[in-house]
Amino acid sequence: MSSSLRFDRGHTDDLMAFLMASPSPYHAVATAAERLEKAGFRQVEETAAWDGTSGGKYVLRGGAIVAWYVPEGAAAHTPYRIVGAHTDSPNLRVKPLPDTGAYGWRQVAVEIYGGTLLNTWLDRDLGLAGRISLRDGTHRLVNIDRPLLRVPQLAVHLDRSSNTDGLKLDRQKHMQPIWGLGAVEEGDLIRFVAEEAGVDAEDVTGWDLMPHPVEPPAYLGRDSELLAGPRMDNLLSVHAATAALAAVAGQPDSELPYIPVMAAFDHEENGSQSDTGADGPLLGTVLERSVFARGGAYEDRARAFAGTVCLSSDTGHAIHPNYAERHDPTHHPMVNGGPILKVNVNMRYATDGGGRAVFAAACQKADVPWQTFVSNNSMPCGTTIGPITAARHGIQTVDIGVAILSMHSARELCGADDPYLLANALAAFLAG
Repeated sequence: MSSSLRFDRGHTDDLMAFLMASPSPYHAVATAAERLEKAGFRQVEETAAWDGTSGGKYVLRGGAIVAWYVPEGAAAHTPYRIVGAHTDSPNLRVKPLPDTGAYGWRQVAVEIYGGTLLNTWLDRDLGLAGRISLRDGTHRLVNIDRPLLRVPQLAVHLDRSSNTDGLKLDRQKHMQPIWGLGAVEEGDLIRFVAEEAGVDAEDVTGWDLMPHPVEPPAYLGRDSELLAGPRMDNLLSVHAATAALAAVAGQPDSELPYIPVMAAFDHEENGSQSDTGADGPLLGTVLERSVFARGGAYEDRARAFAGTVCLSSDTGHAIHPNYAERHDPTHHPMVNGGPILKVNVNMRYATDGGGRAVFAAACQKADVPWQTFVSNNSMPCGTTIGPITAARHGIQTVDIGVAILSMHSARELCGADDPYLLANALAAFLAG
């Protein structure tokens, strides 16, 4: 593997900055695009005609980004090497009528997005981020990155059973954050957000806003061998894929037998069924248009897809020392043990034996250790964009990721070495 593609602990430092800059899917794709621009990529509009020129290109749509690098002289039927990930994380989302409250408290009405661990959002200082939509059809990113909201927990004196019978949270009644005192005023929150964004509140006609923890990521442990932070599921993979694609695009074109691609989708946490989700047409449309822009026909498209492989990169479960019985008795992924290969014979993960071989070869090329994850047979298995990608596009897909603890918490935990080990494996895979 080229020394220019090696990442070290500095990659993990950079991941921390990426997490802080990306409190929403819209910020995540903007941050990724900014980094790709510095690597020479340019944005192409979906509504414009595409040409067959070589180089790095990317498409933005809402909270999704697809980026690819076409080597000089690539044929129309050249296969792709794709890293897939997702930009969304389980959290709280602001409702269309956000202003609420009671008994002198001003609150913000929220919905629960995805399978979040509700208790991890209690008594945590929260900012507010996302995007607002303006009357002229444009969007504006918003990031109020200071303590603004809080979901207060009930004192133990008023719920003596919380430590014995377990904390019971009603998703509707107990998760509405407070943000001030006084009478509830309709339109108050959006007026405040508009002022923070520097726009007229009358011009704001829509919003996609979400609270986020303002506590920054941090190294943890006696030897700083762990990393704690928000939204690792799955911005850790988005960051690694962005870095890997930018590094591979810096190689001589003659060394790239494939067209490397990074596809980061929104809405994975609630099923991927949207125009920016993996179950939508975005990836297939981009890949097809790239084939046709290079003068290809349907036969070239079929040949390219037949030779394409996708690594679906998402976080997985590290062995939990306090709940070891919940894991498979013979598969114990460890943090800092390298990326994991995720296997489920019922196709909750898309990995098969051939995919295992592809991943093993990439890790060997990158000199990166790797591990295998399977679920305990008595536990239902989660899923990813992997099976969706394989079924929708007919592309060989392999599910991988980084083993973490506290998945779907407002603050997750991984090994501090694993992010750059993943990035090295992804770069080796993309480079072919």
